[in-house]
Amino acid sequence: MATTNDLKNGMTLDLDGVLWNVVEFQHVKPGKGGAFVRTKLKNVRTGQVVDRTFNAGTKVDVATIDKSEMQYLYQDGADYVFMDTDTYDQIHVPAEAVGSAKDYLLESMNATVARHDSTVLYVELPASVELTITYTEPGVQGDRSTGGTKPATLETGATVQVPLFITQGEKIEVDTRDGRYLGRVN
Repeated sequence: MATTNDLKNGMTLDLDGVLWNVVEFQHVKPGKGGAFVRTKLKNVRTGQVVDRTFNAGTKVDVATIDKSEMQYLYQDGADYVFMDTDTYDQIHVPAEAVGSAKDYLLESMNATVARHDSTVLYVELPASVELTITYTEPGVQGDRSTGGTKPATLETGATVQVPLFITQGEKIEVDTRDGRYLGRVN
């Protein structure tokens, strides 16, 4: 239990049985009336962002989120199997909790798995990963590094836009947050 005066960005709140991450907060003290806290909250499960205002000093439930480093092993039907690198316990994570991380997930890759009351909330990958291109159209004579882009299929099956000079079989670095090409890997 905490008050709205203790809010911090990234804190997870349990409001009416729904988990919300605090994206932004602002303490407001108007000339007339009592102080209040204006917040922007993001639903942990759906990603929905809402604005919510609390009176200053209102008690709110803080949810405990356990984040642990886990290794991705394999896909089992619709579930993804992860292994705790400390205890070697294996857990099945539903595809909804993995979300868009599945586009950049390779076997034996490490990821952060966030849980609340033994329910997996989400899977967080490093900011960038190195993946090999399995298919892309060949570059044409005259293509330059300052030119346009073309689609490339990665070893995970995801498609990203890459510069025209990139060829099939090359290893590239991809931003896992938005799927941007970051550069070649030597």
